[in-house]
Amino acid sequence: MASDLPLTFNQAVRGVAEFIEVAIHTILYVRQVYPADLFIRRRKYDTPVFQSRHPGLNEYIAGAVKAITDELALGNVDKVVLVIKNADEKPLERFIFALRNTLQVESYNKDTSVEGAISAASLGQYFRSFLVKLSMIEAQLGQMHLDDLSFAIVIELQDSKAPAASHAKEPPPWIPASTPDTTAGTGDSAELHMVRAVDTGIINLSLAVQESEYKLDLERVAESKGKQKAT
Repeated sequence: MASDLPLTFNQAVRGVAEFIEVAIHTILYVRQVYPADLFIRRRKYDTPVFQSRHPGLNEYIAGAVKAITDELALGNVDKVVLVIKNADEKPLERFIFALRNTLQVESYNKDTSVEGAISAASLGQYFRSFLVKLSMIEAQLGQMHLDDLSFAIVIELQDSKAPAASHAKEPPPWIPASTPDTTAGTGDSAELHMVRAVDTGIINLSLAVQESEYKLDLERVAESKGKQKAT
């Protein structure tokens, strides 16, 4: 079966980018960035997932994933960050997809199976385990007790790399990211939680979630107030 053959370079790029898109929708649902009734329950990688039904939101996510796919195919991507922010644009959580192309493939070989790469079937099983972990992330991070949440998708390129993938007739999909939204804007007291990692034999992918220093400070203040009321 084709799904049992080692991945090609192009399959790995498409597979990782598709997973990131599914994961973004799932994160927005489980972290309650939007109301639950904005999402529809679907099935992907043999596990339940949630997808936004809002056309504008879906278009934004799809556009970001297209840019990720283009840069990933060139080996330029270092991280993709989904940052969740409060009404004051203060970062609360960063979901960090760290990516690394482990080999270079000539253009004429990008649809040829790569020796030593995992199969498409195995990759789907790994992605299933990522999504199962994400579905339970609230137990680790706690509920979001804030209104007016927003998010942004940030693509961090490797050092010295500039956005290279563009089409002449299309406007550039890039705008400079606000530093607090990026991993460079992380405070010293932020907490990082590993979710899952996979080495496809072509692209290494790991997912972690970072609770910002600002969010942790808010929780400490709320906990302190709760103890004062209790006494």
